[in-house]
Amino acid sequence: MRLRDNYRQAVKKFQPKPSYVANSLKAFFIGGGLSVVAEVLRAQFRVNLPSLAAEQAVLLLFIGAAVVLTAIGVYDEFSQFAGAGSTMLITWFANSLTSAALEHRSEGVVSGIAGHMFKVGGAALVYGIVAAYLFGLVYFMR
Repeated sequence: MRLRDNYRQAVKKFQPKPSYVANSLKAFFIGGGLSVVAEVLRAQFRVNLPSLAAEQAVLLLFIGAAVVLTAIGVYDEFSQFAGAGSTMLITWFANSLTSAALEHRSEGVVSGIAGHMFKVGGAALVYGIVAAYLFGLVYFMR
């Protein structure tokens, strides 16, 4: 036990201290920048599309961008740099499904790609469905 404690203390001396303020500011500005881009795109799409269709088009663009950036290996580097600012739910979900699909594509379409995609994304789906059900109950009970 003493050896383990000594090891932890020795490792702790050399671990870099995270800069919480800098990381928070970086996440805030990058996440805000992505939101501004989404709003600008939505405003541009609303010129020719109804409001709901414009919002859906922006979501499709963000999903497509996350899939392409994951496939070429850029999204992981971007999310490592941006931190929490890059974890908008829709892009994170697209990244997680695409990463799982790329990692397990050698196992086949059904058991490899489809099976592992929803192992990773299944938790988000389950919690999303449960939350929607509970919010629906609360909404209709009031």
